[in-house]
Amino acid sequence: MARRPNRSPQTMALLEALLERPREWRHGYDLARELSLLSGTLYPMLRRLHENGWLDAKWEETPELGRPPRHLYRLSGAGAARAREHLARPSPGRARGLRPREA
Repeated sequence: MARRPNRSPQTMALLEALLERPREWRHGYDLARELSLLSGTLYPMLRRLHENGWLDAKWEETPELGRPPRHLYRLSGAGAARAREHLARPSPGRARGLRPREA
């Protein structure tokens, strides 16, 4: 089994962003831009969450012309419940955590 999701500010911000629209499929690139995360930070988190059953993942069915298919992610049913529990627990660094950018 993969390493359990941690409580870093980046992981907490990702879970918050995914919980805003838990049934919507999201591209990693869009999440990276929204949260101001580098791919070397975001994609290991997405992989870890998926391997632990928190996320559903699939390949984009019809990519845009000239663009390769991309992975899409969303919270699984169990993942949404776990994310809410994870976020409800106090975290020492939470006040300093990342916040999704305002639109």
